[in-house]
Parts: sequence; C-alpha cells; structure tokens
Amino acid sequence: MTPDEPPSQSLLSRRAFLAASGAAAAGAPFLSLESQVTVRDSVSSSNTTDDPRSLSLVALAAATRSGKLSSATAVRAYLDRIDAVNPALNAVVQIQHDAAMVKAHEADKLPHEKRGALHGVPITIKDSLDTTEIISTGGTKGRANYLPPRDATVVARLKAAGAIILGKTNTPDLTMAFETNNLVYGRTNNPFDVNRTPGGSSGGAASIVAAGGSPLDIGSDTGGSIRVPAHFCGIAGIKPTSGRVSRAGHIIDFAGPCESLTHIGPLARSVDDLAFALSIIAGPDQIDPHVVDAPLSDYKKFPVRNLRVAYFTDLGSLTPTVETVNAVENALKILEKAGCKHTAIKIPGADEIYATYTSLIWGDGGAGMGRILARWGTTESPLLERIRSATTLSSAEYSATYEKFDNWRSSLLRVFADYDVLICPVNGGPAPLHGTFSRPAAAYTQLFDLTGWPSTVIRAGTSPEGLPLGIQCVAHNWREDLSLAVAHHLEAAFGPFPGPRLTGHS
Repeated sequence: MTPDEPPSQSLLSRRAFLAASGAAAAGAPFLSLESQVTVRDSVSSSNTTDDPRSLSLVALAAATRSGKLSSATAVRAYLDRIDAVNPALNAVVQIQHDAAMVKAHEADKLPHEKRGALHGVPITIKDSLDTTEIISTGGTKGRANYLPPRDATVVARLKAAGAIILGKTNTPDLTMAFETNNLVYGRTNNPFDVNRTPGGSSGGAASIVAAGGSPLDIGSDTGGSIRVPAHFCGIAGIKPTSGRVSRAGHIIDFAGPCESLTHIGPLARSVDDLAFALSIIAGPDQIDPHVVDAPLSDYKKFPVRNLRVAYFTDLGSLTPTVETVNAVENALKILEKAGCKHTAIKIPGADEIYATYTSLIWGDGGAGMGRILARWGTTESPLLERIRSATTLSSAEYSATYEKFDNWRSSLLRVFADYDVLICPVNGGPAPLHGTFSRPAAAYTQLFDLTGWPSTVIRAGTSPEGLPLGIQCVAHNWREDLSLAVAHHLEAAFGPFPGPRLTGHS
C-alpha cells in the first residue's frame, strides 16, 4: 500500500524521534462543555493570542508565519482542547503531546524566510493515512503497532508546508464503514450528541474539528466518508475530483479496478480553509498513476451569479426529512437572489446506485479487501463477515457491471450538461444513533464517488433535535473552484450556526 520511493526528499522532512501516546477510552463519561468558539477570519495584533482556536485555518497560518502568534501557543491551545473533549469523543488517537510541542518550539525558531504556508500550524490526520513517526493502524488490528517507513504523499506535503501533527483521527477498519468504530481504538462519538455517530469513515476527523480540537484534518472518501461526517458534525468538507489528489500512502490506495472511488480531501470549519488546504495537497506525485496535473483555480475569482443550478431532494425511493428538504430549498433561494436559475432534475437509475456501488466494491467476492487484510496480518475484523457473505460475480457478470456503470455515468453527463452546479442533500437526515446507519441512504454520496465529480459540503440547517444538516454543492470534473465558490457564497449567507455542546451519556 505504501509507495516504494518517497515523493521527493524535499517533501519528506523527517523529525528526530518517535512519539506515540495512548488513545482515549471508547467508553468515555458524559462531559458538558461550552459551545464552539466563534471563528475569526482575520488577525489583529491585540487579540491574536486570546484564543488561537478562534482563528480560521487561513488566519491561524498567517499569524504563525508572521510571528504574531507563536506555534507553541497555538499547539498548546489545541492540545488542551483535545485533552478536554477527547475523553467524551474518542476522536483522536496517538496524541502527540510531547512531540508536537517540541516541533512547535523548533518552528518558532525558524527564520521567517523559511516558513511555509502552514508554518507551525497544528493539524490532525485520519489514521488511514501513513505517518512515519506515528502509529498508523488504518483501523485494522494487524497494524495496531505499525510505523510506516514513509509518509503518505498528502502528509508529506502538509509537513513540508510546516504543519505539526497533533495526532491521528479514528477510522473504521480499512475505512469501510459509515460509522467510526474499530477493534483497535473503539467507537467515536458525535460532539452534538455522544449517543449518535459522527459518521464514517472520517468520523474522528469530523468529530474533533467540530469540537474545536483541530483546525484541519485530511480525510478520505470512497462512498461519502468525508461528506457524511462533515454533514453529521456540522463542518465543511470537500471530496475533490477523482484524480486531483494522490492516494499514495492511504490504506486503500490507487491500485485496483475500484481505484476511482477513493478520494482524499480536507475537513475544516470553513470553505476558505478547505480551499487553502486543497491547494497544498493537490497535484501529481509521480506515484499515484491516476492523478492529473489539472489547474486548480482560485474559487474567489469566480463570481456566483446567473448560474444554472440543478437540484434534487428525493433520490429514487429515498426521501429526506422535511428539514433536509428545507435546507436545500433555502440554499436555492439564496442563489436565486444572485440571479441563478434552478431546475429540479431526476437522477437516472437512482434506485440502482447502492447496488451498483456494492457490486463494484464487493463483486469479486471480497477478494480485494481480503488481500488487504491478509497483507497486514489482520485475522479479526468485522469486514471478514462481509467478505464471507459477498456474492462473487463471474468474470462475465463483473465486466458487464462495469459496462453498465460506464453507460450510466455517460447518461449522468448528459443530464448535468446544461447546468453549472448541482445542489442536493448529503444524507436523508441528521446523525443517527450509534449502530443504526442505513447503508442504502449512502447513495446520496456514493453517486458522486461513482461519477468522480467534486462535491463540497457545508452546514445549511438544523434538525428538530438540534443536530446539523448539510448540503452538497457539486460541480463538473476539475471545477472545484465552482463547487467551492457556490459553497462559500451559501456559507456566508447562512451565517454561523451554533456549535456543539457535548451532551448525552456514552
């Protein structure tokens, strides 16, 4: 799964020592905490150090680069927050208390002219991505003590930009679940209600970002694993175009017939932060053979006006909650004020999306997943039961599935050809109680893993239970700028939503 050679020596700035600390317990007690701090997008000399967590990622990076804020202060603030919320969430594993502070003090001594875009900025990384100095399990027992020989490409790029990793974030086994739970670290909880799932597979990432314990995490999305957790936890996330970001060093990498389904992308508290992070991690690395050297345009240069907007709420027989429909309709009203025209569309073959997706992933009888588990020596995994129950298609059936899949994708291109952007739900409703996620409802996100189109998620509403509701802003391939521009416009119009108070009893 890891590449044979590093992306480049300049990308792999290694540190002098290894650090790994224990994970938070899964059965954490009830903890009530204050609401999330208000995020500021600018830096002032008078209040920069009051609470570094109040700064957006962009503003935080500007402050640490300029020296208005020390990296040590920022790292300490985020470590303290993790220590406060993680017992209830179990979102961050392998917390790097000592190592992160050492690196922060080193960063503060670096001359300004050598400081990168993320100089001294604390971040977290999903545990499905390899990190040389931190145990990287991918949620599977065979890697419980695994220290990778090299960083994942995206990790190497973030480190080269100056980022400091506070810890890894929890993920289900091989990332293959929509709830975040595994046999290594246990279950992760939603900061809005610990009785509910934060989603998966980037559940740890979304949970800790929403709780104010990290300004940025890098997740992965094979069936909705960035977007569903962002939706359930009320933050922003983007699944880029298939082929935009390298999968080298991810537990499910760039090899195999289903490679196009897996995407790497950021989760953060604002669209501006997503765009900033994406600009750092995107682009070819001469390892992942599917990554394209396509321009990544600045979303701020794209005016959101007079766009042709497609939308849907029902997806075949899937019908979302009234509040979810309202979130989509409210977004359309905002875009209408900008001169945009919206049209309801129907997705062809909508009721076959989940079955098609499942056939592509599991049509080999689970052989591909089985090889990954065997490679790492995992003999105990919830995936083994799925492998045993998977239907093995004949070679003729498997190839016919791919032919049908490509023809369906072609029909979707024709449907979307007359529009600039598509607005739709992320899921049928808010975060469900632990153990109750409905896999067929994932068709809302699997749709765009299958097409490869970029999709940005923002919060757009609140359920009667006080839980976040998000929407997807989808654009054509390689048009992340348009997806982000529309999401940013809507984010600004919706204004801030209340942050989480950790409630409930685990």
